[in-house]
Amino acid sequence: MSTKYASIIKDLRTKVGLSQLSVAQKMGISRQSYMAVERGTRELSLGEAEKICGIFGISIEVLESGETQNYEKYKQMILSFLRLDNKIPKTKLAKLVYLADAGWFYYHLKSMSGMQYRKIQYGPVADPYFRILDELYQNGQIEIEQTEDGAMLVSQTRAGAKGFLSEIKGEESKLIEDIAKKWKGKKTKEIVEFTHNQLPYLLADDNEIIHLGLITQENPDEYY
Repeated sequence: MSTKYASIIKDLRTKVGLSQLSVAQKMGISRQSYMAVERGTRELSLGEAEKICGIFGISIEVLESGETQNYEKYKQMILSFLRLDNKIPKTKLAKLVYLADAGWFYYHLKSMSGMQYRKIQYGPVADPYFRILDELYQNGQIEIEQTEDGAMLVSQTRAGAKGFLSEIKGEESKLIEDIAKKWKGKKTKEIVEFTHNQLPYLLADDNEIIHLGLITQENPDEYY
């Protein structure tokens, strides 16, 4: 595998706080060999690339894309939508965040958070979505309540509202606001059907990572 992935590998390692020696041992190679990988002077075999992905919890597609997943930013995107329209059904909230990433990709050729999305029955969802909701709930930043018809409503607590959304920049905030405004008051079924009819979802196999780049083939008024 090409040495062009050296920078993302180093970035992933430093973000999770692992030493070069620790990663090298997990991969079954010497520290010197691993250091050469980070310097971009040693290529990875496919097997080594798969080990790297296992260590950092990413897919081969993420490694090939050269984009790192910004979990903190993804959390802040969730909180941003909750500040604009509190008590959002869990499924709808997942789609709103997806549309923000897809919408950012439409013009900038990269997603806002760097997350990858998987094709499941209720539309594209980032793998860490439910885990991050649990984390926000445990931290007292959100509340989740079940309605009589079984829907799970997510709302922001006072603690969640106090946090400064440092990762969300001006243009990103504007896109989130535009998406929230368009879908405010719309039913979950409507946004699910909307994402189902977009090319990234249509052309993916069930339970596979969707190709977000296909969003650029949608009409300008149909990407969110």
